[in-house]
Amino acid sequence: MAGKKDLLHSAVKDHAIEKNTDINSIFASMDRSGGFESRNLSDGVDILKRMIDEPKCTKFLSFVAALMSTGARGIVRDMLKNRMFDCVITTCGALDHDIARSYDKYYAGDFRMDDMTLLKKKVHRLGNVLVPMTAYGPLIEEKVQECLNDMYKAGKRDVSTYEITDYIGSTLGKDSFLYWAHKNKIPVVVPGIVDGAVGSQIWLFNQQHKDFKLNILKDESKLSDLVFDAKKSGAFMIGGGISKHHTLWWNQYPGGLDYAVYITTAPEWDGSLSGALVAEAISWGKVTTKARQTTIHGEASTLLPFIYAALVSR
Repeated sequence: MAGKKDLLHSAVKDHAIEKNTDINSIFASMDRSGGFESRNLSDGVDILKRMIDEPKCTKFLSFVAALMSTGARGIVRDMLKNRMFDCVITTCGALDHDIARSYDKYYAGDFRMDDMTLLKKKVHRLGNVLVPMTAYGPLIEEKVQECLNDMYKAGKRDVSTYEITDYIGSTLGKDSFLYWAHKNKIPVVVPGIVDGAVGSQIWLFNQQHKDFKLNILKDESKLSDLVFDAKKSGAFMIGGGISKHHTLWWNQYPGGLDYAVYITTAPEWDGSLSGALVAEAISWGKVTTKARQTTIHGEASTLLPFIYAALVSR
């Protein structure tokens, strides 16, 4: 065990924001503030910066769908526009929201709105975001069917999720994260693609075109190539669930992530994957014992603007 002098090497210092108002000075001040999540947030930005600047590191970005219903979509879009990551792993809802918001608008609401009234007015509620029904189901169905028909006419019969997301991205505008993934040849893998509007349309298209097959094992081969070709690997995981787990799962095979930053609001006491700290993944070999890693407890749509601002200002 470390001696007393080793333990007491970093004194807690008060913030002095009035003297230093730039974003990086504030993050540096957080690192010296002693507690509580501020140090993890500061450390997370430092780890992400080191990871992004590491030329030999293959970088994964995973995130949950709900973020794409908020302005955080613009941050994910810009991170891919600026080629900060080499692969995206996400859920079907992220595709749904990206398509919907490429053609229509979502609106600010409130967590305490009357959902029965919203149903009568044909408005969905996602937390405190309002999604008009006309901007979601029918619109997504129409656009996805057009994409699948085009792929089918081009001779595509055995397709992966990253091929479908790439083609969808080619049809969207520059406000879309899928567009920039397509533009910069960043594969977007969706292991749970049938759990959403896009996935339902793929199933429906298959009912009418039995020779059109969704081949998720091609996605796994893509991930295998990425992790085994990598000299080092790192991940920025925003929210838990299948996108986080699939990122960790594949990176265990070559020895684990060398960099890992995770944002979550989930508690760890229920044993859930979403609540598990990144450090727990070390015991599974999904993160190396020498990895630069941290878990940040906080709400992602609040934290992401500050994290991204700190990254681009460095």
